[in-house]
Amino acid sequence: MNSYRSVKRVVRGRDASDGAGVKLVRVFSNRDASDFDPFLMMDAFDNDKPEEYVKGFPWHPHRGIETITYLLEGNVEHGDSLGNKGNIYDGDCQWMTAGSGIIHQEMPQPPGRMVGVQIWLNLPAKDKMTTPAYGDILSKNVPLLEDQGCDVRVIAGDYRGTSGAFEGRYIKPRFIDVTMPPQSTWVLDTEPDNTLYTYIFSGEGCFDPDSGEITGARNTLLFENGRQMKVTTGEKPLRFILLSGPRLNEPIAWGGPIVMNTREELDQAFQDLDEGTFIKERI
Repeated sequence: MNSYRSVKRVVRGRDASDGAGVKLVRVFSNRDASDFDPFLMMDAFDNDKPEEYVKGFPWHPHRGIETITYLLEGNVEHGDSLGNKGNIYDGDCQWMTAGSGIIHQEMPQPPGRMVGVQIWLNLPAKDKMTTPAYGDILSKNVPLLEDQGCDVRVIAGDYRGTSGAFEGRYIKPRFIDVTMPPQSTWVLDTEPDNTLYTYIFSGEGCFDPDSGEITGARNTLLFENGRQMKVTTGEKPLRFILLSGPRLNEPIAWGGPIVMNTREELDQAFQDLDEGTFIKERI
């Protein structure tokens, strides 16, 4: 018997609107947090209509999490209450540690197509109130490897001895972007007990050797535990991202853009917002 991971769940997500009216797909969120631990949420977007994204995500708070924004195509202008500002372009990734508290905005810029994801990564209880920080990952600094006939971009973590452009400070997930040609096979060694999921941007492939089921674009696959995963393609190419990380197995208290461990911590966060003491660190 082989040790390939099988698919535990296929998640399509649901159409949603967030920020000031940005249309997106909420792939998974608080009702799925236990299954996807340590990943809390993922939104996916693929939109070529500026009127459906240009109002963006005006000033809003975060505490207790890290947000990871990865763009395949587009331009997002961002800024925050600590004075950080800049743009995320094609192939760039922004890894923001909200920690003790940050207020920021993300404003997609027209014209053109916006394609990418935003992922919320939980912080361990002991690190919830850590100093906020930014990790700006430029596309040119992301290692691009050719392996097993496939192209692999290593955004974070390790891939066959190559370190990614970024390493998580608290949880250290693997985050890779894989492009497979038609009629190809790709096998990855994995930490057996780590949560692992993929999101398909385009094409289709078989992610479960036992079932042989073909899965297409805009689906997320959550995997059972195992030492390896195997993906094969047929007549169509395939592009997907893969994220994996160790489970926290800690309680979650979730209130909008703030995720803590207890109701008391959550109440304190909103009291801090009301009293103007939310920002604990000034860089």
